[in-house]
Amino acid sequence: MGIYEELQARGLIAQVTDEARIRELVNSGKATFYIGFDCTADSLTAGHFMALTLMKRLQMAGNRPIALIGGGTTMIGDPTGRTDMRKMLTIEDINHNAECFKRQMERFIDFSDGKAMMVNNADWLLKLNYIELLREVGACFSVNNMLRAECYKQRMEKGLSFLEFNYMIMQSYDFYMLFQKYGCNLQFGGDDQWSNMLGGTELIRRKLGEDAAAMTITLLTDSQGKKMGKTAGNAVWLDPNKTSPFDFYQYWRNVDDADVLKCIKMLTFLPLEEIQKMEAWEGSQLNRAKEILAYELTQMVHGKEEADKAQASARALFGGGAHSENMPTTEITADDMTDGAINILDLLMKAGLASSKGEGRRLVQQGGVSVDDAKVTDIAKTCTAADFEKGHIIIKKGKKVFHKVVLK
Repeated sequence: MGIYEELQARGLIAQVTDEARIRELVNSGKATFYIGFDCTADSLTAGHFMALTLMKRLQMAGNRPIALIGGGTTMIGDPTGRTDMRKMLTIEDINHNAECFKRQMERFIDFSDGKAMMVNNADWLLKLNYIELLREVGACFSVNNMLRAECYKQRMEKGLSFLEFNYMIMQSYDFYMLFQKYGCNLQFGGDDQWSNMLGGTELIRRKLGEDAAAMTITLLTDSQGKKMGKTAGNAVWLDPNKTSPFDFYQYWRNVDDADVLKCIKMLTFLPLEEIQKMEAWEGSQLNRAKEILAYELTQMVHGKEEADKAQASARALFGGGAHSENMPTTEITADDMTDGAINILDLLMKAGLASSKGEGRRLVQQGGVSVDDAKVTDIAKTCTAADFEKGHIIIKKGKKVFHKVVLK
């Protein structure tokens, strides 16, 4: 089985422009391909996992990845999947985020000895002359075709800024530049990026001719990755300071039964033969599959030691254990208390389990909060120093989120 066939078997391919050419290219290790990452935050998320593991798979098969840092496109903002315009970031913020991305990508991709490249599209996008861009690039795009693109159609009713309207042109120009500068002959992206990616292929054809276009092959990964990495409205980060290894493990441990084998296929490097045996698993066996998924991904991001700790902590909790050394922890002091007590809503906010008192109130009223295994039913409940007699309390949010609070 070649790498192309493996990607198919793992459910990673949704659409391609020329399957025969792509199959030959990647199976022979002759692809120089890119995936873009806009720098909208200072950490990658679990939603980037598919792209990172895909790059690693293809590199292991002899192909060369280009990780394209979107220092330029981040200044415009991708409208895809958005109901409003992204927050405008400063150049300083974008550069900082790009550096954070680089450090995290190096855990997945081997950049030594020219085996992979990391490129920032700010190097060419920020130098563009507006009139030159309109004449040389804008003339290659049909506004009618652009308006038919799904990423724009979804925003037309609520308002699409002219700034965002240019995003497709910028992304297309990236492929054009990477093709010329680095011989990049393949691009990857989620299926919601299809129109933008076809724009890059068409731009090369229009600017460099049919012979060049024959070498620009667009391969598309499934958009499942876009759906990953968020829970309860919050991103699941790869940075351990933003999402602890325990919380990261728990996120994957808690995926739906219907999604666990799909995630194992798409995101882990377990052999397909081993995964196929899991397809017959039912009931409690699916919990074992979830443990395998959570452990494999936590080990990839945070290392074996942290994965071992997270798994041991999770098993202690789900097995009825009353302690966990590696549970996410918040420290409070007497200064955080009023008259020797702290209200449960304030405690939820300090522990990061609620973003506001309103959210905390809803959690309590819906029966979603327990303290040391006792359900909290009153939003006026307080915790005093006596409640911390053993040094800490454990707050449970919902069925599977645990947090330790220590009184210093």
